Amino acid sequence: MKIQTLQLTYRIAQEAELSAEEQALIATAKEATNRSYAPYSKFHVGAAVLLADGAIVAGSNQENAAYPSGTCAERCAMFYANSEHPDMGVKAIAVAARLDNGEFLTAPITPCGSCRQVLIETEHRYGAPIRVLLYGTSGIYILDSCVELLPFQFYSEALEGKG
Repeated sequence: MKIQTLQLTYRIAQEAELSAEEQALIATAKEATNRSYAPYSKFHVGAAVLLADGAIVAGSNQENAAYPSGTCAERCAMFYANSEHPDMGVKAIAVAARLDNGEFLTAPITPCGSCRQVLIETEHRYGAPIRVLLYGTSGIYILDSCVELLPFQFYSEALEGKG
């Protein structure tokens, strides 16, 4: 039996250490939490996607009494970006979350498994890594690719027996 080890490398930065483009992306994700529809969880999540041309597209979580019918902020933003700009690659995504009282979380949250799969698919679709910025008031986690969120991936080549 062979044992393998995976190692995750990420950075933790303060907002002032980010580029102006990254700060704008974080600000858009934070603002998107105000458009969240979260009457059940009271957990408001916003996401902002930076396209290759510099445009930013935002999304927020949208809950439903039938829980599986809702959607996460990350998928909302990514699907909107892919729908409205199908030929435009994605450079980065930022995610922020706050409680119903308006306070942002101290520690960043990470995308759920479904969102990670969508992010991986988008990386494969455009053939380029997507930088991930996860906002928390104590620091912003920065990952250079969605692969770091989901190292064992399911993607289209697996459907052809090539995965």
